[in-house]
Amino acid sequence: MMTLERLRAARSRTIGTKQTAKALTRHEAEAVYVAADAEERVTREIRRLCAERNVEVIMVETMAALGKACGIEVGAATAAILKQ
Repeated sequence: MMTLERLRAARSRTIGTKQTAKALTRHEAEAVYVAADAEERVTREIRRLCAERNVEVIMVETMAALGKACGIEVGAATAAILKQ
């Protein structure tokens, strides 16, 4: 899964919906990862902010896979790579 390699290699990133929303609001997000199995009510606002700000959205199969790519032992609904 090439897309998760990009996230793993990122120098700066956020993990979680609140932190991702903050990064989007501040125009700091370069790309956003959304877990396909996360609840829609949790990810709806993130996807809306991405569309408004023309930020790439990358879908990941599971929250567990996204969490693992971020180096945490729990699942994550969203994560973002931050601009340098």
